[in-house]
Amino acid sequence: MGGMNFWATLVAYQAVWFVAVMGAGRGLAWPGVAGALLFMAWRFGVSKARTLEGRLVGIALAVGLLFDAVLVWTRVASYAAPWPWPEAPAWLTALWMAFALTIVPLFGYLHARPWLAALFGAVGGPIAYLGAARGWQAVEFARPEWRALALLAIEWGVAMPLLCSMARHGLLAGSAAVSVGHRVAP
Repeated sequence: MGGMNFWATLVAYQAVWFVAVMGAGRGLAWPGVAGALLFMAWRFGVSKARTLEGRLVGIALAVGLLFDAVLVWTRVASYAAPWPWPEAPAWLTALWMAFALTIVPLFGYLHARPWLAALFGAVGGPIAYLGAARGWQAVEFARPEWRALALLAIEWGVAMPLLCSMARHGLLAGSAAVSVGHRVAP
């Protein structure tokens, strides 16, 4: 069952990412929001760690709002379909929230490896934004592009280990609570 959850989550999140960036590239925020909401409803329905994953969504929302706004404020990036705010379009904010729901099922190997999580984020985050920019014009980088990519590497190099560490601590706390509950229960 765990392997099926991994693959279903991976494929479903990638579908949400593509719907979001393709929609944004066409000036539409709603496809990404709708896709993310459907993904989130499904993930919360199958999750065994709903409370933890809800916390991860909240943290990812705050981190995403801040990080994406920094890119706009520093004028190194701008987003297509900028509704409701140019600094935090709904489609991109929804992607952050959906991404948070991949941390537990997809990135368990990074939970106890913060340096590896930072490296994964520092490489993967900029690649995702670059794909959204070049493939679908959902993001536009100011010239020279390396400034935006460097800032994204720093931001995602912080975001991934933060989210993975929170997941690890939450899972460990949940595991300890279950163990204690079993010992105390008749």
